[in-house]
Amino acid sequence: MQLTDLTGLTGLTARQLLDGYRTGGFGPVEATRAVLERAARIQPEVNAFVRLTEEDALAQAAESAERWRRGEPKGLVDGVPVTVKDILLMRGHPTLRGSRTVSADGSWDEDAPSVARLREHGAVFIGKTTTPEYGWKGVTDSPLSGITRNPYDPSRTAGGSSGGSAAAVALGAGPLSLGTDGGGSVRIPAAFCGVFALKPTYGRVPLYPASAFGTLSHVGPMTRDAADAALLLDVIGTPDARDWSALGPAPGPFTAGLSGGVRGLRVAFSPTLGGQVAVRPGVAAAVRRAVTRLAGLGAYVEETDPDFSDPVEAFHALWFAGAARVTQRFSPEQRASLDPGLREICGQGAGLSALEYLAAVDVRMDLGRRMGLFHERYDLLVTPTLPLTAFEAGAEVPRNSGFRRWTGWTPFTYPFNLTQQPAATVPVGLDEDGLPVGLQLVAARHRDDLVLRAAHALYEAGAASVPPAGNAVV
Repeated sequence: MQLTDLTGLTGLTARQLLDGYRTGGFGPVEATRAVLERAARIQPEVNAFVRLTEEDALAQAAESAERWRRGEPKGLVDGVPVTVKDILLMRGHPTLRGSRTVSADGSWDEDAPSVARLREHGAVFIGKTTTPEYGWKGVTDSPLSGITRNPYDPSRTAGGSSGGSAAAVALGAGPLSLGTDGGGSVRIPAAFCGVFALKPTYGRVPLYPASAFGTLSHVGPMTRDAADAALLLDVIGTPDARDWSALGPAPGPFTAGLSGGVRGLRVAFSPTLGGQVAVRPGVAAAVRRAVTRLAGLGAYVEETDPDFSDPVEAFHALWFAGAARVTQRFSPEQRASLDPGLREICGQGAGLSALEYLAAVDVRMDLGRRMGLFHERYDLLVTPTLPLTAFEAGAEVPRNSGFRRWTGWTPFTYPFNLTQQPAATVPVGLDEDGLPVGLQLVAARHRDDLVLRAAHALYEAGAASVPPAGNAVV
């Protein structure tokens, strides 16, 4: 089918919706109805949702409308439609994690910290978005919910593991979404789907229950632009007693620092991580054009590379061991129901010794040291988010790529989960096949503000945009 252009309420950012509520041009109920209709319309083609929570959403929107009528909104995103990846707990609805091994039975009476903060700020929850089983890979398909497809070409993947969230945001099914990122899982699908995503500094957004993947796993905003991401981070980036590793309060609102621009910032541009990554020409060209715009905006750009070799083996040790921990107590019947790729890496992870795990931790610590020193010289590192654009749906790796696992085509993303640095993807154009290209911005730990500021400067300059996915045939 041909989707209509993203016009009307479904094409607005969260900030634009809030402006409409404030001026009385429209209200949360109208916006929620439009988004729910949009979500239902795209679902058969794209499969972004595991469930829509229409009744709850309309009740929440009605309560928000009454607060706006009284001139008493209760938070920063009161009445804004939000979606939540089905890895994060959302009160009143099961969180199945893309797996047949999780029972929907039970009370489901607790929110994850980020969901709780959104509820406190009056957000309207539209539904839960798709994920691969336990979020284990960089594409979104699972034995439970099937394949999530790319808004620009449904024969291709939306990426993962937050693929449902990326597709929902790209197609107007809510301007804000919560994703998780353990090796690129908000940045990969956002790059493939032409939207913005931020993996904040580890601990900036509290996580509970703790991820089996440990301190690799972050919660992050997935939005239409950097300004909406800053708004969402202001809501969810506050401490929660259930996460002992959470950071203290941010020094100030992230929205307040957006307008600083990039003039005078020292930017390192590494197009291939020192020749370690083969980047497709259409991706390389789009990223380089955007870097040129950063220089035109006053940044000091130098083409140089960070001092590290590919840490994929260390990442695999930590990632596979985490997967093994997830499934440690599964019955033979449960194991048989798993995604075959997940079952394979669980076996590998279970075979690792404690010394092999600690050797991977040593690699991680050295990588963190190297990047800490690198950021004494440079405020930002810029790379492609991915070396390619979206490939065929239903596959973990591109056909004939020679890659065994999803990490083969994501060499720009997972290193910065090891280092816990803030990293964002910004859409910077389309390749020759009409598919979105992402540029990655990375800063030192705790400098989420710089990442958001530079991304916002690209949006303001018109250098961070792609034609809306609503214009694509899906």
